[in-house]
Amino acid sequence: MSSMSQEILAFLFSTSGWVLVSSTLPMEYWEVSSNDGSVITTATFYSNLWKTCVIDSTGVSNCKDFPSLLALNGYIQACRGLMIAAVCLGFFGSIFALVGMKCTKLGGTDKNKASIACFAGVIFLLSGLCSLSSCSLYAHRITTEFFDPLFYDQKYELGAALFIGWAGSILCILGGSVLCFSITGSFTKSHSRANYIYKGAVSQSHISSRPRGQAQSVNQRPPPDCSNSSRIQHFDKNVYV
Repeated sequence: MSSMSQEILAFLFSTSGWVLVSSTLPMEYWEVSSNDGSVITTATFYSNLWKTCVIDSTGVSNCKDFPSLLALNGYIQACRGLMIAAVCLGFFGSIFALVGMKCTKLGGTDKNKASIACFAGVIFLLSGLCSLSSCSLYAHRITTEFFDPLFYDQKYELGAALFIGWAGSILCILGGSVLCFSITGSFTKSHSRANYIYKGAVSQSHISSRPRGQAQSVNQRPPPDCSNSSRIQHFDKNVYV
C-alpha cells in the first residue's frame, strides 16, 4: 500500500473516532440503574457527566443538572476535562492532517507536509488516550460500586456512551499510529534517494576533475613495450648456410 493510501486510511480512522468521541460527550446514558436484586422496577435512573435523570414506567422523564461544579466528585471533573481535551485535540488534529496530507495542495514542500502530518498523528494519539482514560475512569467507578458488598445505594451499570467512547478512542489511536508510520516510511525513502543522488554526484565530479588527456577507464591498459625484445635476436652461425 502506498503512503498516500495509508494517509487517507489513517485520516478516515482518526476523524471517525473523533466524531464518535464527540458524540459521547452530550449523551445521557453513561450509566444506567441496575435491575439486579429488584423484582419490580418502577423507575430507571441514568446520568452522564452533566446531569442525572429518572424515567418512570409511563415514559415520563425528569432530569436535574448537577448544582455545583466544585461540589462534584473528583472523577466526574476529571472525566469532563479529559473528554473536552480529547474533542479539542481531535479538531486540531483533523485540520493539521488535511494540511499535511499528500493529496492536498496545502502545506508547502513535501518535507513540511510530512512534518505537519506526523504532528497531526501525535495529536490524534493524545486525543484517543484522553478519551480512553476518561471512559475507563468512569467505568472503573461504576464497577467498583457495583461489586462492593458494603455499598447499599443505587447501583449502576455501564451505559452505551462508554462503549461508543471506547470505540472512538481505539479508532483515534489506530489512525494516529498509521499516520505516523506512513510519514516515517516516506522520510526513509527520501533519505535513501538523496543519499544515492549524492554518491552519484561525488563519483561524477571525481571523474571530471582529472586533467584532460589523463582520464582513462579502469579496464584500459597500456600496450606492452616490445621494442627491446624485437632488437634482441640470437642468430646461429649456420643460419646462411
